[in-house]
Amino acid sequence: MRWIFLTAILFATLALAHSYEKGELQIRHPWARATPPGTTVGVGYFEIRNTGKEPDRLLSATSPAARQVEMHVSEHAGEVARMRQLRAFEVPARERLTLEPNGAHLMLVDLVQPLKKGERFPMTLRFERAGEIDIEFEVQELGSRHSRH
Repeated sequence: MRWIFLTAILFATLALAHSYEKGELQIRHPWARATPPGTTVGVGYFEIRNTGKEPDRLLSATSPAARQVEMHVSEHAGEVARMRQLRAFEVPARERLTLEPNGAHLMLVDLVQPLKKGERFPMTLRFERAGEIDIEFEVQELGSRHSRH
């Protein structure tokens, strides 16, 4: 009986955790916050792990959920926070880059429809070395601060 229970927990955990791999890159736990009705901008987060000996760069991203996807970083100087658009995200060799609230993130511009908690949407990431990686975001509640995985 205990074996069945442990197996059920393992499968439930695997179903919740989602990651995508291509070559030496792994994209872990893509998630986005739900957006209120009428909002035209959303934000996406995830972790990129590079296990290779060479750095890589995230050059662009596209999704049917938004007209455009931009790479941004939030910078803080004292009490003032500013958002700056980047041309690429650098992913150092044998390190990880975390896209998270108040840091690096993907901005989904001109959403097709509001992002609703519990829904999922696809995105294609284009890397300099690894090429394209198709991932799927999980939409979490509006005030979520981090991935729940």
